[in-house]
Amino acid sequence: MKRSARVTLHPKALQHNLQQARLAAPHSKVLAVIKANAYGHGVLEVAQALQTADGYAVSCIPEAVALRESGTQHPILILQGHQNLDDLRIASELQFRVVIHSTSQLTFLDQLGDSKVQVALKLDTGMHRLGIAPQDAAAIFNRLKNHKNIDTDIWLMTHLSCADDLTNSNTNTQLDIFNHNTNALPASRSIANSAGILGWSASHADWIRPGIMLYGSSPFTHEDNGREYYNLQAAMTLSAPLIAIHHFNKGEAIGYGASFHCPHDMQVGIVACGYADGYPRHAATGTPVSINNIETHTVGRVSMDMIAINMHTISAKVGDLVELWGTKISVDRVAHNAETISYELLCNAGNNCTWQ
Repeated sequence: MKRSARVTLHPKALQHNLQQARLAAPHSKVLAVIKANAYGHGVLEVAQALQTADGYAVSCIPEAVALRESGTQHPILILQGHQNLDDLRIASELQFRVVIHSTSQLTFLDQLGDSKVQVALKLDTGMHRLGIAPQDAAAIFNRLKNHKNIDTDIWLMTHLSCADDLTNSNTNTQLDIFNHNTNALPASRSIANSAGILGWSASHADWIRPGIMLYGSSPFTHEDNGREYYNLQAAMTLSAPLIAIHHFNKGEAIGYGASFHCPHDMQVGIVACGYADGYPRHAATGTPVSINNIETHTVGRVSMDMIAINMHTISAKVGDLVELWGTKISVDRVAHNAETISYELLCNAGNNCTWQ
């Protein structure tokens, strides 16, 4: 069943943003992060658009299998690693690189028979989510290096927890921990996420892992570091038709809870999009939208499948499309008004709306 709200993919924007990642880290290879259905953008379509990337990174084995079945021969990194022997066998057969982040994963290696698998050893340098203790890196690396079932091209990696805050010293601390515990180990390295790529050149290493920046959103928390600052382009537009136009008198209330009262006589439009379509329910009055290339804003609460917008002095008609975010309205601005992050909005909209 098709809903009125729709998402449009912009492949050229994806390619542009990939180039921005390469320009920021010219000496690194690129693993395009396309997990979670490419952040809601459609994993197969995004992989097709990003064929010039040096490889892809996904969360789990099923995501990687879907890519292989689509015909891609790119290197694929499994960020969550293998969870059982079947995962490991699939990774070996389809030539995925699995992340080793726990010693418990090592027990499956001895059951691979004569097969080999590619691995990346992940260190927990401060994220405290996945990763081995840094002081154990050398011992586990050497164990992997000497294991008959491990491909000799072993990678080392970590993940930055606070790189989106350019004033936070945790990033330098993590880099110091990683380097101190891996400098003597002969391996390719991967550290930088989008924020690391754009803000922390010391994290670039052999492979960078751009995620959110590929989709045209800034990885940074401060509004001054928006997509325009880094020359990023929106890879998704969320739009919906105007389905009603009303004229209200000063003082009349709009929407659930009567939370918005017209400050003057005004024209209000109703847009066929709401939180069922992935638009954030907590987006405050004043969240920007665009209609007929004119920026305006929401009024009142977001409903399940409708939003009210201020159309005072705007000329429009029922059926005109309203951009909720995209090329004119940055998803970062919408996320800021909803006190959330663009990642959540993109994933929700991409997985709930009609694709155009």
